Amino acid sequence: METILIVDDTPENIMLLSEILKPFYKVKVANSGVKALNLIASGDIPDLILLDIMMPIMSGYEVCKKLKNDPLTRNIPIIFVTALNDYEDEAEGLGIGAVDYITKPVHASIVLARVNTQIMLLQYQRNLEQKLEERTEEIVLTRMEVIRQLGRAAEYKDNETGTHILRMSAYTKIIAQKIGLDNVRTELLFLSAPMHDIGKIGTPDHILKKESALSPEEWAIVKAHPIHGAEIIGKHQSSLLQTARIVALTHHERYDGTGYPYGIKGYDIPLAGRIVAIADVFDALTSKRPYKEPWSLERAVEYLVSEKGKHFDPELVDAFLACMDEIKEIMAQFQDEPIALI
Repeated sequence: METILIVDDTPENIMLLSEILKPFYKVKVANSGVKALNLIASGDIPDLILLDIMMPIMSGYEVCKKLKNDPLTRNIPIIFVTALNDYEDEAEGLGIGAVDYITKPVHASIVLARVNTQIMLLQYQRNLEQKLEERTEEIVLTRMEVIRQLGRAAEYKDNETGTHILRMSAYTKIIAQKIGLDNVRTELLFLSAPMHDIGKIGTPDHILKKESALSPEEWAIVKAHPIHGAEIIGKHQSSLLQTARIVALTHHERYDGTGYPYGIKGYDIPLAGRIVAIADVFDALTSKRPYKEPWSLERAVEYLVSEKGKHFDPELVDAFLACMDEIKEIMAQFQDEPIALI
């Protein structure tokens, strides 16, 4: 049964609309725009909203605009139910995203007819989206594999194993989930993390594979790879590519401002970059490389703790280390391939 949210500051109006709709729908109510937004923000998202316009503190127009500006709520159909009956008022309501406009006093047959129409359209849209999702599953899987392979190309160039990006992507997802990011943003981070070092494609091999200390000039070239990565990914409308660009550009910034390429610090570093920094460094420490043996889990944990507030965001380190059982499972699942010492 679909859920209808009634938002009105007048109890009599709420009671009347509820009596009309309850025989056919699950009804929830809010007596202010603020309460309606808080209810939706808590995850209680309705299928349709009947929204009054003239309310204190926050008008129905303001509520509608806020919902339409959020990608998670912009597709909820909104029907304005109001005493305002001028053409200009109706035009304004429809112009900011409402699907219909009912004037008070309301009539039961009209309310039911308008609501039923929008619910039928919503069901039709959802059926289409389901069919589209089924047909595009292969495309999505292919896109994910392309991203992984591009990430692997950068890692192999740097003498790292292909399983590095699998582990560090999984660590990224663990942190995102632990701090409460929603599924959409968590998945964006998980899918974009493999692109973090794509800029190394533009770094000469003789520098990346050099076993002795780098000269200041060589180190300057290495430190440019985040900028190269951002340039390779480019600027796009795609949320995934936008996130990947942020990750590539900022995952070597440090919380205390001593990182590169720009030396930004604290919360000025995008959340995606702060998360990936922890996942990337932790996996590098605990993995075998041609030039080093893996650190023990205990030693790597001690390093993360010692770098709280310096290299890493303290809260994100705590979130990561609180998931140690999951971390161990990932380490066991994606073990390194043999490394050729050449």
